[in-house]
Amino acid sequence: MNPVPIEIIGAALFGIALVHTFSTKFFEGLAHAHPAHAGIWHFLGEVEVVFGFWAMVLVIAMLVMDGKQAAIAYLDQQSFTEPMFVFAIMVISGSRPILQFAMICVTTLARLIPWPDGKSFYFVTLSFVPLLGSFITEPAAMTLAGLILLERFYSRDIPVRLKYVTLGVLFVNISIGGTMTSFAAPPVLMVAGKWGWDTTFMFTTFGWKAALAVVINALAATFLFQRDLSKIKNQENGASAKVPLPIVLVHLVFLIGVVVFAHHPVIFVGLLLFFLGFAQAYERYQDRLILREGLLVAFFLAGLIVLGGQQKWWLQPVLAGMDSTALFFAATLLTAVTDNAALTYLGSLLEGTSTEFRYSLVAGAVTGGGLTVIANAPNPAGFAILKGSFKDESIHPLGLFTAALPPTIVAILAFQLL
Repeated sequence: MNPVPIEIIGAALFGIALVHTFSTKFFEGLAHAHPAHAGIWHFLGEVEVVFGFWAMVLVIAMLVMDGKQAAIAYLDQQSFTEPMFVFAIMVISGSRPILQFAMICVTTLARLIPWPDGKSFYFVTLSFVPLLGSFITEPAAMTLAGLILLERFYSRDIPVRLKYVTLGVLFVNISIGGTMTSFAAPPVLMVAGKWGWDTTFMFTTFGWKAALAVVINALAATFLFQRDLSKIKNQENGASAKVPLPIVLVHLVFLIGVVVFAHHPVIFVGLLLFFLGFAQAYERYQDRLILREGLLVAFFLAGLIVLGGQQKWWLQPVLAGMDSTALFFAATLLTAVTDNAALTYLGSLLEGTSTEFRYSLVAGAVTGGGLTVIANAPNPAGFAILKGSFKDESIHPLGLFTAALPPTIVAILAFQLL
């Protein structure tokens, strides 16, 4: 089937957005070179803004070429539940009571390991928290892991190489760590209902392999930097008042409620609004809520959905014409430049696919989920939380890709050989 003009434009804009994503430092340079218009250049230099901006260009092109009704109809066909959910879960899981509760859990587990504080805490953060994503969802796990790493490691004077390796392992482990259940990882959610994949199937087919890879990746990073990590003492932060247990429990109820009703925005948005009211009422037990970061991430994901909807005409035939082994590696690479949930969704539209095809598509999609910021829906959340601790507040795409490659290879071996 030949593409219509708007689909060609959509593919071109998607390509431009990809190039823009990897060129944000150029716009930051323009902001310094042309201070009179620094605002617009800083705006275009935000990675989280890129896909939303080019999605707006696509919608304007639709309005001009096809008219108002066609543009509205296209947007109505897209599901924006995921961006809304990621925003809600980021704000709630990033609150001080939830973060302190997560810190207590990580600290308790770390004390069971006979290693120096910094080393054991680091290992647990990169292993336990990503696997926890199978139950509290990957975006929530990414938010918690990002904030924990920021407070205990990234806010200190640690080597840049350690920052990048940690980020690469975190992104890969979050992507594969959510596959122990059928509801936590976005690429799994896209196919689980249609293909009849329940949590038992996910754990026996994907989950145990992913858990093994997560632990190996976390161990490798821990031993690679054990000298730097062993010097870090994880002392309690006395600046923030301890949150009373009832306040923590109420926050956990909000968090669980949003996770349970993740597919029903009318409910989880309502819960978020109640949460904001409760947080305001007990403001003394809160730090700044990450509303700006959450909105930017939601904007990023919404733009990705709008642009991604125009890629079906070329992406589906590519997937349909491959055997299972080629599909696995193609999905791993395509995920880096699309979004693994969009990839599995397009694959689910193909009828009569084999068991091997389905396994290869999903395994490849989650394996490649750490290679770039756009590869997995939770990645922009971690990016937004941690980028301020890097030089010029920017994370180099090549640095992330290089750091994520070794843990990605471990995931490839786990899903292909086990």
